[in-house]
Formats: sequence, structure tokens, C-alpha cells
Amino acid sequence: MPLIQNWKRGVFLLNKLLKEQKRPDLPLLFIIVILLVVGIVMVYSSSYVWSDYKFNDSFYYLKRQLLFAGAGVVAMFFFMVIPYYTWKKYANLILLFCFILLLLVLIPGVGLVRGGAQSWIGVGAFSIQPSEFMKLGLIIFLAAILSANQKYITSFKKGFLPCILLVFTAFGLIMLQPDLGTGMVLVLTCMIMIFAAGARLTHFFGLAAIGMLGFVGLIASAPYRISRITAFLNPWEDPLGDGFQIIQSLYAIGPGGLMGLGLGNSLQKYFYLPEPQTDFIFAILGEELGFIGGTVIIVLFFLLLWRGIKISLEAPDLFGRFLALGIAGMLAVQAMINISVVIGLIPVTGITLPFLSYGGSSLTLTLCSVGVLLNISIYSKI
Repeated sequence: MPLIQNWKRGVFLLNKLLKEQKRPDLPLLFIIVILLVVGIVMVYSSSYVWSDYKFNDSFYYLKRQLLFAGAGVVAMFFFMVIPYYTWKKYANLILLFCFILLLLVLIPGVGLVRGGAQSWIGVGAFSIQPSEFMKLGLIIFLAAILSANQKYITSFKKGFLPCILLVFTAFGLIMLQPDLGTGMVLVLTCMIMIFAAGARLTHFFGLAAIGMLGFVGLIASAPYRISRITAFLNPWEDPLGDGFQIIQSLYAIGPGGLMGLGLGNSLQKYFYLPEPQTDFIFAILGEELGFIGGTVIIVLFFLLLWRGIKISLEAPDLFGRFLALGIAGMLAVQAMINISVVIGLIPVTGITLPFLSYGGSSLTLTLCSVGVLLNISIYSKI
């Protein structure tokens, strides 16, 4: 099995690199551990009331999150010891697998519907979200394409257009679920990678104009998206309907003040803020740990982005540079969108906060991604 051989080779190379005093980026690893621990604590703190009411077990979500985190950490170290350039060889197969998953989830009876979106495939007692796989799969494939064909990226037909068509094909399949939040993260991350590869600004301006028209079309085609926009502009116009979630989120953050109400002392998790352990976990964090706690989390994400960019700049080849930038950019963009939604800066999109929100696919794939980033850091000159 090629992957097992690469695993063994990766372990051998890692031992060799450790003997040569080359280790994964320790500041990045430290940031990941802090975010993961805070996430586990906040999942329990935000969910035990709802968990006890729904499942008669206040530890229900905590136990599952610990299981996801354990599997994710194992996967992170697995990806960390496999040389990052190995994924370039399998980029085509990885992308094909991700597209197959996106198609499977659309098949009635295969895809599971939750919250109005058919975004999951059931596997026993658990489920996976194919769009999460696509984010990492497309980053790997795009890094391989850009590194091999960077000289063509300034050409609209030879470089820019093929990449854009690929990105929006994946975006289109994700929107059929529909999952606008994940689609936005995927598109913005890929745009960052394409821009870093040297694409012309004029091409982006043209794409932005077309994108705005498409975005307006997406909003107009679905009444619930229009209601989300109006709820964002004036949530108190429909406080018990579309504006309910953002109002409750602001009611959580506001009383938190500077120091917060104290860990475990949130009031909004008592059936006011729906599913507080998922997309709006930052609101509970702000209520319990205050402005200081929220600021620390935001700073940690900025530091994660900084380490990712530094690893990217010092990577030994173009594939490593684009791959590191894509992973760091994906995590930063997703965190930015989630926190912006929670504090009312943008309309509700329905997306998790990396490392902190409850969710198996999201947490596991996030840890796999940073495992790849940590491996790149071993070979970087930092």
C-alpha cells in the first residue's frame, strides 16, 4: 500500500529531522493545543443544559467532542509525519474522491437533511460532511496546479479561467445542498491562493462584478436568504423569527462585559440561543469569559495565520508554499466569518468556528489540515 509506505517513510524522515534538530513549528502546535482545549471546555459549558434536556446526559456532546478530538489529534500526527509533497502525487485522486462525496450527498436517501440543508452522509451512529473534505481536497489540488503552472496564471484562458471554473464547480455543488457558509470559505480561500500565485488584479475585478451578480441571484432565488439579509439589517423587526438567533447572540455577548459572567455561568444557553455549542459558541464564550476571553481567541487565530504565512514563505518549494497558505487562509477566513456573524457584522451563514465548535467532520478535517501545515513547517527554514 503506497500510503502505508509513505507513512513508514514519513516516520523515518521525522526521526531523522528530529535528530537534526528540525521539529514542527512549536508555536503553531502550542496555539493549536490551546484552541483545542478551550474548544472542549466551551463545548461542555455551552451544551450541558441542552444535552441534559435532550439526551438526559449532560456530558453527551462533551463525550462525542472528546472522541472527535482524539481521532482528530491522531489524524493530525498521521498527516504530520507524511511528507507534504506526497499529497501532490495524489491530488487528482483526492479531488475526484471529494467530488464523488459531494455528488453522493445530493442523492435522496444517502444525504441526510439537517437544519434545511442536505449536507451530511450517515455512517453508523455518526455522519460526515463532504463539503469539509472538499475544502482540504481543493486546496491540495489547487496548490499542485498553481505550483506546476504558475507561469500561466497571468493568462486568463490558460491559467486564471481553469482555476476559477474548478473552484466554482465545487462551489455550485455545495450550494445545491445548500451550504453558503462553507461555499464562501472555499471560494475566498482559493481566491487568496490564486492571487498569491500572481493572478492579474483586472481578472479579479471582472470576476468580482460577475460574482456580485451571482450572489444577488443566489439571495433572490431563496426566500430564506432574503429573510436573513433583512434580519441582519434589522433583527428586531422579527425578534421571534429570523432575527431571533442574532438577537440572542448579542444578548449573550453584551452582558459578558470585560471579564464575563464566569465559566459555566451563561444564561443564554438555557434554551435562549439555539444549539449554542455549534455555530454560536463564540457568543457563549463572550458571555462567560468576556471581552478579554473573546480577544484572546481572536489573537490566537491571528497568531495561527501569522505562523501559517511564515511557514508558507519559508517552504522549500512552490507546492509547499501554496499549500501552507491555503490551509492557514482557510482557517483564518472561516474564523473571521464565524465571529463576524456572532457579533452581528454580517448575515447568518451557518459555519463553525475552527477548533471550538462542536462537530465531527469540521474538527477532524481541521486537525488533519494543521497536521499537513505542521509537516510543511518541518521542512521550512523557520
